[in-house]
Amino acid sequence: MIAKTERDIVALKEIGKIVATIRDELVKQTKPGMTTKELDNLAGEMFEENGAISGPKGEYDFPGFTCISVNEEVAHGIPGNRVIQEGDLVNIDVSGSKNGYFADTGVSFVVGEGEDIRHKICDVVKEAFEAGLKMAKPGSKKSRIGKAVFQTARKHGLTVIKNLTGHGVGRSLHEPPNHIYNFNETWDDELLKDGMVIAFEPFISTLEEEVYQLEDGWTYVTEKSHVAQYEHTIILTKEGPIIITM
Repeated sequence: MIAKTERDIVALKEIGKIVATIRDELVKQTKPGMTTKELDNLAGEMFEENGAISGPKGEYDFPGFTCISVNEEVAHGIPGNRVIQEGDLVNIDVSGSKNGYFADTGVSFVVGEGEDIRHKICDVVKEAFEAGLKMAKPGSKKSRIGKAVFQTARKHGLTVIKNLTGHGVGRSLHEPPNHIYNFNETWDDELLKDGMVIAFEPFISTLEEEVYQLEDGWTYVTEKSHVAQYEHTIILTKEGPIIITM
């Protein structure tokens, strides 16, 4: 969407704060011995308390209020009986809506002590986000965002997941621009617009550049790579990007 009015911005900030609060609380509560379903139940309670609707459940009938992915799972992990262990690489992705406005956010982190490479990719994906954010300006080419992400990954001897992308958001969970790539892809390039609302989400990988979907129809995984994601919903303005899910 293009946020054109003060009402748009206020409403986007409201749902942005809600999903960010849920994300942060789930990260805080993630401990060895918990199941991903226990975390998701907490998210469901928080959505209800805030008068908001889970994005994946409300829009796509996803079997969870949030997407929680562990280790080989990269995105759209279904909350269930999986028990979180010390050293696991966990991704919590929270999206939702309130009063017809949507926001989307996610973060990967290591539970307690874990392999150094897992901590490294969590650090690098945040660096890649910051690099891409500097390119997120009205009038700039969309591909410059992905180019900055890929260059950051390469600088650290890593790569990106190419078949998972960011997207437009605002009046629905997924809307144009349909793809914000994490590499320099120019085939559907366009100029970014003032007021455009996007979900920018780099995926940094240790080796593989593509994920594949499991038979459950939701979960994306890799065969032998560690992957970290970092996502915020952003309103692009001439004065600089407004991150509404920080």
